[in-house]
Amino acid sequence: MAAPTQEIKNRKASFEYHLLDTFTCGIQLMGSEIKSIRAGKASINEAFCAFEKDDLVVRNMTIEAYANAKHYAHEPKRDRRLLLHRTELNKLQRKLKDTGITVIPVRLFIDTNGRAKLDIALAKGKKLYDKRESMKSRDVQRDMDRES
Repeated sequence: MAAPTQEIKNRKASFEYHLLDTFTCGIQLMGSEIKSIRAGKASINEAFCAFEKDDLVVRNMTIEAYANAKHYAHEPKRDRRLLLHRTELNKLQRKLKDTGITVIPVRLFIDTNGRAKLDIALAKGKKLYDKRESMKSRDVQRDMDRES
C-alpha cells in the first residue's frame, strides 16, 4: 500500500504574484530532511529561488529537524540545490534578467517514487489594485457557489 502523498503549498504565491510559467524539479536533500518532509514538517511560505553560480538554489525554506536524527541533524533554513535540466536552467536565467521577475516555490510534494519534488514558478509581483481585483473575484465566486 502506497503512503499518502504529503503536499505543502505556498498559498500566498498566487495572491502576491502573477504566475507566468511553472517547472517541477527535484531537491538535493539529506536523509533527515526527507523524513521531516514526509511528516509534513516543512514550510515554503517565505522561500524564494536564486542562482548561485550556475545552480538554482531555494533559500529560506524551512524544514524542521527530524526528531530521531541524533548526530546527522540538518540546519532548518539552509540553501538547498534544485535539480533541473541545463536547458531549463538557461531558460530561467534568461527570464530572470527581465525586471520584476522572480522564481518562487509554489508546492512541495512527494511523487509516486517517494522523491521530494518542488513546483517552482516564474512570477511577477502584483500591484495593489490587482490584489483587490483577486479578492473581489473570489468573493463573487463564493457568492455564486452559495446561491447554487
